[in-house]
Amino acid sequence: MKTCILLLAYFLLATSTTIAAEQPNDAARPNILFIFTDDWGWGDLSCHGHPYLKTPNIDRLAKEGTDFHRFTVASGVCSPSRTAVMTGHFPARHNIDGHFATVNSNANRGMPDWLDPLTPTLPKMLRSAGYATAHFGKWHLSNNMIPDSPLPKDYGYDEYGAFNCAGEQMPVHEDAARAIAFIEKNAVAKRPFFINLWMHEPHTPFHTLPEYRNRFPELDDTDNVYASVLSHADDRIGELLAALDRLKLTDNTLVVFSSDNGPAGGGRGGKLNTMYDSATGEGFGTGCSVGTTGGRNGRKKSIRQGGIGVPFIARWPGKIKADAIDEVSWISAVDLLPTFCEIAGAEMPTGYHPDGKSQLATLQGTELPIRDKPLFWKGLPSRKGPVYSILDGRWRLLTSTDFEVLELFDVNQDPLEKNDLKSSHPEIADELREKLQGWHATLPEKPNPECFSKYRIKANGPLPPAVKPAFQFNPSR
Repeated sequence: MKTCILLLAYFLLATSTTIAAEQPNDAARPNILFIFTDDWGWGDLSCHGHPYLKTPNIDRLAKEGTDFHRFTVASGVCSPSRTAVMTGHFPARHNIDGHFATVNSNANRGMPDWLDPLTPTLPKMLRSAGYATAHFGKWHLSNNMIPDSPLPKDYGYDEYGAFNCAGEQMPVHEDAARAIAFIEKNAVAKRPFFINLWMHEPHTPFHTLPEYRNRFPELDDTDNVYASVLSHADDRIGELLAALDRLKLTDNTLVVFSSDNGPAGGGRGGKLNTMYDSATGEGFGTGCSVGTTGGRNGRKKSIRQGGIGVPFIARWPGKIKADAIDEVSWISAVDLLPTFCEIAGAEMPTGYHPDGKSQLATLQGTELPIRDKPLFWKGLPSRKGPVYSILDGRWRLLTSTDFEVLELFDVNQDPLEKNDLKSSHPEIADELREKLQGWHATLPEKPNPECFSKYRIKANGPLPPAVKPAFQFNPSR
């Protein structure tokens, strides 16, 4: 009997040692901090040559990492762009083509009232791999005007503080402080973390503080307001970087800075007025929307480069080249989920297939910058501008709602899409249009009714109570 007990003890010890050896070392697994801003144009960085905006902390990320100039998001507006990050899918697969608004507005545009919480998401996958997950900042995968919508925790987050969601609205300037508290807690626990920090800036209303406005006394009111909110956002990013330094986590943390779409408004400025948003409160209005695209055509709401070509800076000391610029690699927002999963060692669920691909090798500069997986866009309805697009290899085609060819670009030679080649290469345009129509045929015709609010209009029922608009102008301020 004694011999049997000794043999059993030896077996258990050997087995536990083997299992422990097979488990990932949490202390060595990289943390991921994804900073996603709102309407921040490609040209709105001092490291991108802006004449008066000051972004020293984002510039620090560029100095210590790689600045990717050919990153694109999956939409020219907020909610579909964020859907792509969360799901790794083109947002049209979820019938999310515009921003989430009131239930009536969503219904009229053929949209659900929220992203399906049962869909596989990035935080769910990372949490299943042992990561602590958190979301701080803007949500907008539903809306605060839809009180029965799922909360961010239903999508795979251990902790969250958010606005543009159901429930309590987190003040917009508390994002970094809450993220730092989450980082500190997991540093003590020696647990790897993933944080989505989705900042409000520079979306309207512009929420300013006197100390930041005083930094730019030489600017007129509209430019002053815009510069002040970006400076405030940059300072909060600096607080995050300082916390990583203080906790000695910098070398083991991937930090990514980007934006959900291009700048809002016409870029020329206007009257200094105020507006009110039910999620974030009162601030200055669209007259201060003076963001820049860095020479790209189009702006927010467009699937031209000015609407989808946004900043993308990645820092991971020792893994991603420092003080480098990549002007050739076409990376998409749908690539982030598979990329982050590869970095974290997280497995994707059985049956799930991302529309993107892992770009870890591209981030590290070890893969040729030739994209071998097409990208597709479905934009907002438009009578004149492009609504559908495909990027396949070196070519990008933009078409109308009925797939009439509008523009064709060789993005390898013309990344800012200035020289339309549809007349000289009609055969390429026709080939791409056929692929685009084939992709379109795979999209669902209608949204999932499980993602409808109880306040949505019923065919034979009464209208729901009127919902107040998200904001109203208050020019008296």
